Amino acid sequence: MRKNRSAALTAASFLLLTGAGVAAAPAALAGTPGSTHANDRNSDYNGDGHEDLLVGAPGATVEGHEGAGLVTVQYGSSRGIGTTRVARLSEASTGGDGTPEAGDGFGTTVASGDLNSDGYDDAVIAAPGEDVDGQRDAGRVTIFWGTKQGLRPGLSDWIEAEEPRAGERFGTGVAAARFSGATEGDVLAITDRDELDTYTYGDQPHIPADRPFLRQSSQRLTGAAGARAAARRVVLPKSLTTGDYDDNGFADLVVSGVTAGGEPGHGWSTYYSGHAEGLTKERELRGGPVAATGDIDGDGFDDLVTGEPDSPDDGGETLTGGLVGVRYGSANGPSPTVKWWTQGTAGVPGIVEKGDRWGADLSVDDTNRDGYADVAIGAPGEDVGAVRDAGAVWVLRGTRGGLTARGVASWTQNTDGVPGFAEKGDRWGAQVRLADPNRDGRFDLIASAPGENAGDGVAWFLPGTRGGVTAAGSWTFGVKTLGVPVSGAAFGTAVDE
Repeated sequence: MRKNRSAALTAASFLLLTGAGVAAAPAALAGTPGSTHANDRNSDYNGDGHEDLLVGAPGATVEGHEGAGLVTVQYGSSRGIGTTRVARLSEASTGGDGTPEAGDGFGTTVASGDLNSDGYDDAVIAAPGEDVDGQRDAGRVTIFWGTKQGLRPGLSDWIEAEEPRAGERFGTGVAAARFSGATEGDVLAITDRDELDTYTYGDQPHIPADRPFLRQSSQRLTGAAGARAAARRVVLPKSLTTGDYDDNGFADLVVSGVTAGGEPGHGWSTYYSGHAEGLTKERELRGGPVAATGDIDGDGFDDLVTGEPDSPDDGGETLTGGLVGVRYGSANGPSPTVKWWTQGTAGVPGIVEKGDRWGADLSVDDTNRDGYADVAIGAPGEDVGAVRDAGAVWVLRGTRGGLTARGVASWTQNTDGVPGFAEKGDRWGAQVRLADPNRDGRFDLIASAPGENAGDGVAWFLPGTRGGVTAAGSWTFGVKTLGVPVSGAAFGTAVDE
């Protein structure tokens, strides 16, 4: 769940400890810049109190460069989102900081946060395929600054690795939240193929005006659950999620990935707890490389949901079709005990089949305004009848007792009320997001199919109602609908959480 934040900042919001330079934990309330709990996350770029939608199309051709990539921004209002109040941004929009090149993949990963604590959320957009200083695919992350007018071309800054390396793919994962007291705004977390870096925004004299970020910490992303495995397990990061799992007033970070050694291909996540001084690595948890966060049981502790769509076990002794794991938050962070879900779990519609990729994407928010976050699950490899990899989406309900299959709903493109029809390779559900752009407290479902229309990519909007998400009144949008006349854009490859 998310709450909209106003631009106002009261004098009591932050307490700066004299001489220490460390702020006390902020109250997790609307009106406090810097997100802590999952329900503080927002993407309100123009500060009007309505959530905006940021979608990546990394395959888009820009200025003749195939795969340079772009993003679209649909601004929310009391009527929700539409296809008229739209911004389109690419490396050609950065005012000289970037130049579109083939294969940059701008928009491969995206995130939002109020990095400069001005009350307007900022858009974080990664181009992991960017070449830097002659190093191929070194990667770059661009920040477009939020203003009263929203995100504007030319109003941007960028970050690269201090020592760019070929194939590093800086920006593989991006996230922003108040992990520490180092700044009144959000701290930016960025991963590449094997490292985690955090950055803070600052206006100190020693920080160049055109590069206003200071690297706060950096560490290698290797580790294991036990001493014997420590020398052989390496977790390659794929995604990031944030939330306050221990409810201490600072955001925590979970880096999710797959193992490259020891148990190749299995999903693992690393939990970092947030404190005034910064992030502390706590432990590794089975589950990943997909992760999302929200308070499913309404107890005030955020809960961690992980997805393993390509389990090496699938098709072996145990046919899974994809695994989704739920770990509930506590004073000690995410529980060591995990509840696993598959399509074979009692009450979940569907049949377990190899290659379904159930859990390829996840989102956690309250779709019916009952105070409990629900879980959206995408399975882009799901076959619909004889149609291969057409894709499907589920929503499981949150309750005081945790996640339940009671009241579960699922859809494909062949479901009554859903526009279009299932086609081979559409991959519907490759990205799922629960968002509330009209601010009615009932989160709507956005489900994308990057393979739709021969790779152009299309997204579906299914409204949230008193009874939860429904296909009634659903509609679609894509790059061409939003005024971008390009083909093969893979629109919907990334949708901001």
